Amino acid sequence: MTSRVIDTPSVGSSAPAGLTQAEAERRLAQYGRNEVEPPRPTPLHRRVLAQLRDPLIMVLLGAAFLTIAIGDHPDAVVIGLVVVFNTTVGVTQEVRADRAVAALSALSAPHARVRRDGEAYEVSAALVVPGDSLLLGEGDIVAADADLTEASALLMDESMLTGESEPVAKTAGDTVSAGTVVVRGRGVATATATGSASALGRIAALLDGEHGPTPLQRRLASLGRILAAVTLALCVLFFALGLVRGLGVSTMAVTAISLAVAAVPESLPAVVTLALALGARRMAARGALIRRLPAVETLGSVSVLATDKTGTLTEGRMVVQHVWTPTGAADVSGGGYEPHGDLTLAGHSLTPEQLRPLQELLTTAALCNDASLKPPGSGSEVWTAVGDPMEAALLAAAAKAGCPAPAELQQACPRIGEAPFDSLRKRMTTLHRLPDGNVLVCLKGAPETVLAPTVLADPLEILDQAHRQAAELAAHGFRVLAVAGAERLQWYPPAAEAEHGLRLLGLVAISDPPKATAAATLAACRAAGITPVMITGDHPATAHAIAVRIGLVEDGPSDAVVTGPELAAAPDTDLTAVRVFARTDPQQKLDIVHAWRARGAVTAMTGDGVNDGPALHQADIGVAMGARGTEVARQAADLVLTDDELSTVVTAVEEGRRVYDNIRRFLVYAMAGGAAEILVMLTGPLLGLALPLRAGQILWINLLTHGLTGVAMGAEPAAPQVMRRPPRPPGQHILAAGVWQRLLVLAAAVTAFSLIAGLGARAMGLPWQSVLFLALLGAQLGVALGLRARLLTSQNLFLPASVAASALLAVAALHLPALRSLLDTQPVGWAGTGLATAAALAAFVAARLLRGAFHRKGMIMNEYSPADGHGIHAEVGDQIVVGGPSVGKPGRDGEVIALHHDDGTPPYDVRWSDTGRTSVFFPGPDAHVRHLHDGSGTSRPEKRPYGAKASR
Repeated sequence: MTSRVIDTPSVGSSAPAGLTQAEAERRLAQYGRNEVEPPRPTPLHRRVLAQLRDPLIMVLLGAAFLTIAIGDHPDAVVIGLVVVFNTTVGVTQEVRADRAVAALSALSAPHARVRRDGEAYEVSAALVVPGDSLLLGEGDIVAADADLTEASALLMDESMLTGESEPVAKTAGDTVSAGTVVVRGRGVATATATGSASALGRIAALLDGEHGPTPLQRRLASLGRILAAVTLALCVLFFALGLVRGLGVSTMAVTAISLAVAAVPESLPAVVTLALALGARRMAARGALIRRLPAVETLGSVSVLATDKTGTLTEGRMVVQHVWTPTGAADVSGGGYEPHGDLTLAGHSLTPEQLRPLQELLTTAALCNDASLKPPGSGSEVWTAVGDPMEAALLAAAAKAGCPAPAELQQACPRIGEAPFDSLRKRMTTLHRLPDGNVLVCLKGAPETVLAPTVLADPLEILDQAHRQAAELAAHGFRVLAVAGAERLQWYPPAAEAEHGLRLLGLVAISDPPKATAAATLAACRAAGITPVMITGDHPATAHAIAVRIGLVEDGPSDAVVTGPELAAAPDTDLTAVRVFARTDPQQKLDIVHAWRARGAVTAMTGDGVNDGPALHQADIGVAMGARGTEVARQAADLVLTDDELSTVVTAVEEGRRVYDNIRRFLVYAMAGGAAEILVMLTGPLLGLALPLRAGQILWINLLTHGLTGVAMGAEPAAPQVMRRPPRPPGQHILAAGVWQRLLVLAAAVTAFSLIAGLGARAMGLPWQSVLFLALLGAQLGVALGLRARLLTSQNLFLPASVAASALLAVAALHLPALRSLLDTQPVGWAGTGLATAAALAAFVAARLLRGAFHRKGMIMNEYSPADGHGIHAEVGDQIVVGGPSVGKPGRDGEVIALHHDDGTPPYDVRWSDTGRTSVFFPGPDAHVRHLHDGSGTSRPEKRPYGAKASR
C-alpha cells in the first residue's frame, strides 16, 4: 500500500486510532478498490464491425460484388475505398474523442487522509475501505460515504450530487457522501460505503444500457432498405425489358448491373461521414467536443433542451448583488469573485454620505469572515474563492465599495475571539481588538436569527422594515444575510455572549447570478423551435427567480416550479407541461427525459454533476461540462463543452442542422442524377435511341458525379435562417418535407434536357451517344451548383473546384485515346459541346428555381405554453397568420388545410397554403395559432384554451 505519514490537527480530544494496516488490507481484498468501475473500452474490431453494419455500407458492399462480377474492377476499387474511408473516419473520431475525454478527466478524490494504527496517513483514494477513519479539512474531496463522528464548523458543497448551489452545514452524526467537497471547517468520519456501493457508485450504476440509434441512423437505415429493394427491382426490370427487345443476354446483364450501381449513391456514406467529421471538427474549434460522430447530426433534431441551473445557466459563483441599510440601499455590479465593480443607486454613483453606511456594513462582513480571494494564476484565469463561497462574495463586495483589504483589516483589527457558524445558531460572531483597546463585535447570519430584539437594540420599526426587506429579497431568490455590530469598552467572556445589544448595519443579498449570455441563449433556442426546461436540485424560490431573470418563465407566483417531493406525491403529473423543476433526484431527472421522449421529442440534457449522469446517458444528446464537470458526467455525455458555455450548445445545434441539410441536399442531387440515368435508359429507346448509354459510360458518369463532387457537398456552409426554423420531427423520413418531390422534378428535368441534347445531336449528324453522355454528366454537375444554399459563398471552394475537375475529366473522356477506347466515346466538336453546355445551364437554372419549392414555411409559434391555457384549435379553412411576435408584426398569411392530431400530441402537423404553395409546419409542443384573419385582411390576437374553435 502506497501511503505516507502526515501531521494533521485533531478536531477534538478523542481522535480515533482507526483501523490497523493489516485490517485495512484485509478489507481492501474483501470489498475491492474504492473506484467506480469505468466503462469497458470498446475493442477496435467491434468499432469496425459497428461501422460495417450500417445498411448503406452493406448496400455498397453488394454493389462492389456486382461490379466485380461484371469485370468493372476500377469501380469496385472506388466503392471499396469509400467503405474504407467511411470506416476509418468513423473509428478515428470515436477513438480521438475518447482520448480527449480521458485527457479532461481527473479522479474525483485522488488522495484521502486516513488514521490507521493511531497515525494520520495520506493514501490513494482507491485504497480507502469501509471502517476507515477519514480526516476532513478545508478543500478535501470526500473519498467515500461516511458518518461524521466529529465536526467543527463543517460546511460541505454537495452540488455535484444534489445540484444544491448553497453549501450545507454538517454536525457530528450526519452523513457525508463520496465526491462532496469540504468548504469550511474540519471533521472526522467513519467510511461506510466505497466504490459501487457509495452514492457516487449507485448513480453511476444507472448509466448501464446501450445508446439507441440516432435519428439520422434510423433515417439512413430506412433509406438503405429502400435502395436495396429498388436496386434489385431495377436489375430484374431492365434485364427483362432488354430480352423482350431482343438484345443479348450478356449485354443486358452488364447494362442492368451498371444501372443498379448507378441507382445507389455510393458516395453517400462518405458524404455523411465527411459532413459529420467536419461538423465535429468545427464544433471542437468552438468549444464542443463530440464523443460519438452520429451525435453531430442528432443535435440538429433537438426539440427540447433540458438544462441544469448551477454553473450552466448561472455563473456558478456567489455574488453580492444588493445591499440594504436602514438609511439607504445600493446595487452591486461586477461578476464572479473579481474585486472590481461599483455600488450604484438607480444607475447613479453614490455620494460619500450614501456610501459611508454601506462601507461600514461590508467592512464588518469582511471582518466576520474566514474566506479569502485567490487572484488569477496557478492554473486559473479568474479570481477564485478559498473557503465559503458566500463569505468570498462578501470580500469581493467590500473591495468594490472601497473598503480596506482583508489583510489590512486583520492587521488593524486582529481577531481575538469567535463563535463559529453552526446549523442551530445560524450566525457567526467574531471579536476584534481596535487600535484604542476597545473590542469590536461583528456578527452576520440568517435574518430570522439576527433580526430579533434579543440580539439587536434597534427600534422595532427598523426591525420590521428589515424583516419586510429580507422577505422581499428572499422571494426574488436571494440568499439574505443580516449584519450587525457594536463597539464594547472591554470584553472578556466568549464571543457568543456578546450577541446582544448590537446595532443593525444592514442586509446583504447574495445569489449565483445568471450568465450574461443565458437569456440570449434561451431566446435563440426558442427562435429555433427548441423548448428549454430547467431541472435543478436547488431551492424552488431560487430556481424560479433565475427562471424569471433569464426569461424561461414569466414573473408571477412561483407555483410554476414543480419540486421533486411534489412529483413523488403526484406521479401522474404531466412532466412535459412543466418548465422549471427543483429539488429533483437523479431518478426524477430520468423520468423527465423519458416523458419528453415518449411525446416524440428529441431531448438534449446538460449537466455537470454526478447526479446528472443517468439523465445525460438516457437523453438523445447528453451534454457535459468539461471544465467543472465530474468524470461521471463526462463519461455519460455525447457532447462535452470545453468552455462550459450553454451558448455552445446552440452553436452545435446549428452545426447539426447544417450537416443534415447537406446530407439531404446530396440525396436530392445524387438520387435525381441516378433516376435521370435510369429514365434516359428506359425512355431513350422509345425515342429512337436504341442503347442511349453503354455500361462503361454510365459508370464513368457515376464516378465523376458521386465522387469528389458529391463528397464536396458535405462541406457546404449553413443556409441563412437555419436557426429560425423549427426542428425536424424525429419520425420524419429523410426524403420527406419536399425532398422527394424536388428529387423527381429534377430527375425529370435532367432527363429531358439530356435527351433533347442527344436528339438534337442526332438531327445534326453528330455522335449523339457521346453528346448524350456529356450532356447527362454536365446536367448533373449543373444541379450540384444550383442546389447551393449560398451560391457565391467562398466558404467551400472545394465544391466548384470539384465540379470543374469533373467537367474536365468528362471532356477528357471524349479526347484521350485510352478513355475513348475504354468508354467507346468520340469527340463531339463545338456544336456538341454547346448542346451539352446548354443542358448543364438549363439544369442549373431548374435547380435554382426548385431549391425553395416544397419547403416548409412559417414562423415559430411558442409564445405561450399549454400551462398558460392559451392556444387555438383551428379548423380546416381557417385563415391564419402563423407566428408573429406581436399584433403589429404578424407572420405569414395562410389557410389551414390540415390540422394537428386530435389528441393534441406533438408534432402539431399544421399544413397550410401560402401564395399558392402547399407548406408543412411542425411547431414545438408550446405552439398555438397566434393570429386569425377577421375577413378584412387584418389580424387580431387570439388566446383561447386548447380545443377551442377558431372563428371564421
